[in-house]
Amino acid sequence: MKRILLCSLAVVCAFSFSSHAQLKKLNKQQTFGGQPSLSTTLPYIYGWSDDRHFIEYNTKAGKFETVDVKTGAHAVYSPPVKSKEETPVKEGDKNPTLSPDGKYMAFTRNNDLYAVEVATGKEIRYTTDATDVIYNGYSSWVYFEEILGRPTKYKAFWWSPDSKHLAFMRFDDTKVPMFPINGSTGQHGYTEKTRYPKAGDPNPEVKIGFVPSAGGKVVWADFNEKDDQYFGTPYWSFDSKNMMVQWLNRGQDNLKFYSVDPLTGSKKEIYDEKQSSWIDLDYDGRIEYLKDNKHYILKSDKTGWAHFYLYTLAGKLVNPITTGKWQVTRLLKADEQHKVIYFMARKEASTRTDLYRVDYSGKNLKRLTFGDYTHQVELSPSGDKFITTYSNVSTPPKRALLDNNGKILKELGDSKSADFGQYAFGKTEMITIPTDDGYLLPAVITYPTDFDPAKRYPVIFSMYGGPNAGTVTNTWKGTANQWWANEGIVQISVDHRASGQFGKEGVALMHRNLGKWEMKDYMTAGRWLKAQPWVDQNKLLITGHSYGGYMTCMALTYGADVFDYGYAGAPVTSWELYDSHYTERFMDTPQENPEGYKNASVLTYADRYKGLLRIMHGDMDDNVHMQNTIQLIDKLENLNKHFELMIYPGGRHGWGGAKSAHDHSERIRFYYLNLLNKPVPAELL
Repeated sequence: MKRILLCSLAVVCAFSFSSHAQLKKLNKQQTFGGQPSLSTTLPYIYGWSDDRHFIEYNTKAGKFETVDVKTGAHAVYSPPVKSKEETPVKEGDKNPTLSPDGKYMAFTRNNDLYAVEVATGKEIRYTTDATDVIYNGYSSWVYFEEILGRPTKYKAFWWSPDSKHLAFMRFDDTKVPMFPINGSTGQHGYTEKTRYPKAGDPNPEVKIGFVPSAGGKVVWADFNEKDDQYFGTPYWSFDSKNMMVQWLNRGQDNLKFYSVDPLTGSKKEIYDEKQSSWIDLDYDGRIEYLKDNKHYILKSDKTGWAHFYLYTLAGKLVNPITTGKWQVTRLLKADEQHKVIYFMARKEASTRTDLYRVDYSGKNLKRLTFGDYTHQVELSPSGDKFITTYSNVSTPPKRALLDNNGKILKELGDSKSADFGQYAFGKTEMITIPTDDGYLLPAVITYPTDFDPAKRYPVIFSMYGGPNAGTVTNTWKGTANQWWANEGIVQISVDHRASGQFGKEGVALMHRNLGKWEMKDYMTAGRWLKAQPWVDQNKLLITGHSYGGYMTCMALTYGADVFDYGYAGAPVTSWELYDSHYTERFMDTPQENPEGYKNASVLTYADRYKGLLRIMHGDMDDNVHMQNTIQLIDKLENLNKHFELMIYPGGRHGWGGAKSAHDHSERIRFYYLNLLNKPVPAELL
């Protein structure tokens, strides 16, 4: 590894001294200002309209267009009529969703479930028992955030494929503690009340119901809502005769699938998986029903690596479709005629994704994409061709059309600017950092523009750090990092052993001890950096938001012997303060694992704090409550420790508008003052 690094540094040095003298450096507009430089933006692709035309967005015209893959001809895109949701729902009605046959529009109003008959405008009310703590078809906060997912916008209802039934979840938050968030606007302020279950608290009680689309009696699935349990996103069968319901125990180590009859509510267990750590409720494609109505494809990481499995609808395993110490990420298509699947995976390298094809039997695995690139793929409806947008740290995004054997049919775009060769910029490369117990931590590093290994440079270490949430990818990084490269700052991101780069096998190490392995690996990376002759020994800054804010605060307390500065956004500071589903997945409850919670808390290590920490938090954050920051600064103040705090009034877990501009300016000030020891250029303020 050292030999490779020395070679790469030699290349950087040669590049710096032999060619930079005649080249221009990127200015403010080309880095912070969004002015195109080094690369342009390729049009965004929104899938295919049919096998010959893909859909892209024309930014200049402000409209969607279809593009003919053979001729390149553009035409205005008209979406199918059924996708138009132009029905007489009232203002304030939430998540209007058209039935597959286009006859009904379902929505929620004041926490009850309704529909409108499209042809007549007749309104149908399915439920009548909603209150401020009972919601029908509209999810409880913890389900929205952690289980069903933010893209649902709280929607918790699902049309059957034949449009005859609507399935929905009913939530009862009566026993869930209310967390007050105090707003400061106006003379008297106000209190926003959210039912938010923290670790160990009672969760919402949940029922799954089915109702005829024309209205009628609700049929409840045969589960006991009083049980301590979770339900994941359900999946209708193609014939609408059954719905597959994902069930997970409170301890999140036992996943079951039940086939539920919407006419009677009766259930039949068809799958049972247990793991010694935890099982994720995947809302992004765990199950793919096959149209033969005999099989489904399951994605599971039960072996320590995420793979696909072929099952009968009765729950019998036919065979694994993929195997090995690598990860599948997403199933794109099951071609039932040829009995093959197309999927994305991190196989060639954990830091990039490729497209593959394999038979249902698991035989004839073939990589369809090419080169040392990360690929983003749009597969045609039939699967006979695909478009890939690909890049790596040294290659701006390019686009090509390929057939389903991986043959390039046509180049579709190259974002590399015509004047690319006229600019000097800090080189970015992929490296690995060894740990003392055998891991090679993936990292992406950007060197200063005029890098000289005889000089010492400050370092910005950026990360997120959450379980299975790595940020190191072999992709083009744009130019936002080039201002700091011009100013002589080394920039690096590193993924730890539980980031997903080493499969669930690595992620599971975090079970019951959040903070331990992340900090071990980040401290290893920090020490590795400070061992380099070109790194300033007193200017290693770490920064991150949310879980990354937690890591930053841990770095300036638990890891304060390694890190000198921290810039933390919206940090969790003690895990009993965060929500039940997320926290207990990794930590179990505080009652079950008190020592683990203590060891994982920033508060435990407040007395070790040194260096300089800046904390930012929105006072209306309904995800990571500002309570986390308040408890940490209370500790630091009582210990007479110096730190900096920036509150963003009205800010949630992030903030926009003028607050974003202020946030950006403050970060710039912090870096110049503490890493560069010089005034901020006037052009940046």
